[in-house]
Amino acid sequence: MTDACLFCRIVRGEIPADVVHRADGFVAFRDIAPKAPVHVLVIPERHVASMDEVGGLTSDERAEMLSFIADVARREGLVDGGYRVTTNH
Repeated sequence: MTDACLFCRIVRGEIPADVVHRADGFVAFRDIAPKAPVHVLVIPERHVASMDEVGGLTSDERAEMLSFIADVARREGLVDGGYRVTTNH
């Protein structure tokens, strides 16, 4: 874990965020510069520097992240209208 990592600092509560859900080793919070009416970021609580390092998550964690994303979408009322999941690197 890098002290300078913005996302690690959000997970630790050092940087305020509008957290919409936290469970199963993941955190979902609203983007500070949303590009859609509902723009939520989902990150693991454990430091992963980039998609290149996603192998640092166990296969169970990677599968749980998908379930977590679906749960966040349900909580945000997005299921009936559909939603988009994207990744950035």
